[in-house]
Amino acid sequence: MIKNFYDFKLTEMNGSNIDFNDLKGKVVLVVNTASKCGLAGQLKDLQYLYDKYKDDNFVIIGVPSNQFHMELKDDQKTSEYCQLHYGVTFPMSKQAKVNGKDELPLFTYLKNASGKGRIKFNYTKFLINKNGEFIKRYSPLKNPRKFEQDIVSELNQ
Repeated sequence: MIKNFYDFKLTEMNGSNIDFNDLKGKVVLVVNTASKCGLAGQLKDLQYLYDKYKDDNFVIIGVPSNQFHMELKDDQKTSEYCQLHYGVTFPMSKQAKVNGKDELPLFTYLKNASGKGRIKFNYTKFLINKNGEFIKRYSPLKNPRKFEQDIVSELNQ
């Protein structure tokens, strides 16, 4: 039974486990991504923030989803594409659904925490504080650099 943010586990595209218990004390941004989406340029901005703050206990977890039909067919291709085109080094999980009966439980949890329901498109972003508490949900169109101050504020808590 999932009780809090730290109860989740995901598998990275490379097969490594992401145990959310290891994220205690870190500010986390969870993003549903898609390589072939018109918003994929945000991966470069996400990487910029990750590079700038990863040594200050900031983590981004990308969760590729083909639910909006804009992701490559397999995890290996997605991983290579994101690294080659956007220099992505932050953890990226295996592809998952963000809505519906087979949705990843993490997204059920995040949607419930935000109170905003269904994810409408790729690049919906969820900010979690150092205590594993939901802080804010950002729309797909909100560029990550536009809420950098929110991240800094949480890192300074």
